[in-house]
Amino acid sequence: MSRPTEPGSRWRAWQPARLRVDAAEQTRAALGAGLGVLIAALLCRALASGSSPWLVAPLGASAVLVFAVPASPLAQPWSVVGGNTVSALVGVACALLVPDPAWAAALAVALAIGTMFTLRCLHPPGGAMALLTALGGVSHFGFVLFPAATNSLLLVAAGVAYNRATGRRYPHAPEASAAPLPQGAGFTEGDLDRVLERYNQVLDVPRDDLAALLAAAEGEGYRRRLGALRCADVMSREPITVSFGTPLHEAWTLLRRERIKALPVVDRARRVVGIVTLADFLRHADLDRHEGWPQRLRAFIRPSGATHGDKAEVVGQIMTRQVRVASAERPLAELLPLFAQGGHHHIPIVGPEARLVGMLTQSDVVSSLLRSG
Repeated sequence: MSRPTEPGSRWRAWQPARLRVDAAEQTRAALGAGLGVLIAALLCRALASGSSPWLVAPLGASAVLVFAVPASPLAQPWSVVGGNTVSALVGVACALLVPDPAWAAALAVALAIGTMFTLRCLHPPGGAMALLTALGGVSHFGFVLFPAATNSLLLVAAGVAYNRATGRRYPHAPEASAAPLPQGAGFTEGDLDRVLERYNQVLDVPRDDLAALLAAAEGEGYRRRLGALRCADVMSREPITVSFGTPLHEAWTLLRRERIKALPVVDRARRVVGIVTLADFLRHADLDRHEGWPQRLRAFIRPSGATHGDKAEVVGQIMTRQVRVASAERPLAELLPLFAQGGHHHIPIVGPEARLVGMLTQSDVVSSLLRSG
C-alpha cells in the first residue's frame, strides 16, 4: 500500500535542487566554458570557407558538461567528440532519407542515442546535434567533419588545458583504471557493482568518485556516532605499568601472564616516560635469526648479576622513549586513523598533570565501533 502524499510534496519535486558548489567553482566553470567556446569559434571561423557554418549550437551544451562537470562520464573526450560526431552523421543521413522533417528529427534523435550507447559515447548534446542537422535539412556529410567534429575537438582541447590549470582532473580516468576503494570502506567492489546493476540507469558520476563519496559519507557517519565518545569512555582503566628499573624478566612475565602486548613505563608521579612491547623484547634479543631463538630469548631476559656490562638488564634500557599519548577528554573519532592506518595498537591515555589514567587498545576501539554501529 502506497503512503499518502503529503500536501505540497508533489510541487516540491519540481523545485530546483540546491547546488553544493561555492561561488568560486561556479565562476571557474562559467569562465572556462566561455573561453572554450571562444577558442573553438575563432579558430573555426578562420578555417571556414565562404558562407558555410563554422559553429554549431550544441557546442554550448557540451561546454557546460566539459567545464562545469568535468568528472562526468558524459563529459569525457570520447563522449564529446564521438557523441557529437556520430549524432551529426545520423542527422545528415535522416535528413537525406526521410522527407518529413518531423519524422526525420524524431528518428535522428532516437538513432543517435542508440548509436551513442553502442559506441559508449553517450553525450546529451549529441541529441541536439542530431536534431539540428535533421531539422535543418543538412544534406552534405562534410558537415560531420566541419564544423561538428572540429568544434568538438577544439572544445575538448581547451577543456583539458583549462581544467588541469584550475585543479580539475580531465580527462577523468575510465572505470577500468579506477583507484581501489578507500581503506576501511564498509563495502566491496562487488557490492558496488551489484547495486549499480540493479539501479540500471545512466549515472552521471564516475564510478571511482562514487565509491570515494560513499566511503567518505560512511566515515562521516562513524564520526557523527562516535562524536560524543571520549577516550575516557572506552579506555581500559588502571593499566598494568612498570618503571624504568623494572627487571626484564619481571616485565616479560607480566606481558605473558596478562596476555598483553605493551606496558607503559611510568615515573613515581605516574607520568609516561616510555613504553615496552613484545616487539622491543624480540628486537633486542635478535630474534630475526630463527635458529636457537628460544635460548637467545631466555638468555636475554635472565638477570646476569653483573654490575657492569653491555647486556640490557632493566626495562629502561630497551623501552621506546617516543610515546604517543592522548588526553582522556579527546574525542575517540580523532584517534581512529592512528589505529586504522598509522599502525598503532595501543595508546596511553593521560589525565590531569599528564598522569597515566588508562590504556586505549585496538580491542577497545573495535568494541566501541560495534556498539556505535
